[in-house]
Amino acid sequence: MRPGQILPGSGDDAFGPLSVIDHANLELGTLVKMHEHNNDEILSYMWRGSMVHEDSAGNRVPLSPKKLMMMNAGESFWHEESTPLVPAEMLQIFIRPRKANLEGQVQFMERPDGVRQNEWTLLAAPEGIESPLEIRQAVYVYDIRMDENSTTNIPSHPGFAQWLYVMDGEINIGETSLSKGDAASDEESALPAATAVKETTLVCFLVCLGAEAILEGTISGK
Repeated sequence: MRPGQILPGSGDDAFGPLSVIDHANLELGTLVKMHEHNNDEILSYMWRGSMVHEDSAGNRVPLSPKKLMMMNAGESFWHEESTPLVPAEMLQIFIRPRKANLEGQVQFMERPDGVRQNEWTLLAAPEGIESPLEIRQAVYVYDIRMDENSTTNIPSHPGFAQWLYVMDGEINIGETSLSKGDAASDEESALPAATAVKETTLVCFLVCLGAEAILEGTISGK
């Protein structure tokens, strides 16, 4: 998905520095062989199943909804992903960093209970903001698991636009019904509260649309 296409006439398929989101379903036995990324900030948001991550820093780590990962590819970072045990459903999120050729690194977030029920969790935030994962860009990422018929306000921050994604389930937001794979945004004002028609998982991005960003990323720069 190209998040910027939600804004008519924006002239850019990226939503500020939020460049590409891949809602991926990986079958059992999938192997994405070792390959290099440059200048991509990559959040692996696991929603279902598990995936084994290996990288050039020597990590071999199982990822799941209870363990998320942020790869800050920078100048160079190599990784491989596989699903040897069960299928996986996830978002692979590519963000344009603020500067080219920073040091490559990887971060992991542990959350033993998985997605919180009826409470937003801050997953990732810009450098200098206390959060489980650090993004080298003006982007925040949150998620929530909503009970049927529950209502929640969408996270907001002054100077940041909201981009809300329905990972699974169905919500009503204002006069609009959104289901799995749909997104909502309003670059000028805050989104109205969301009410879950059934149990629903939401992922929310807060993005500074005018943030300085580079276009040298392997995926995010395209």
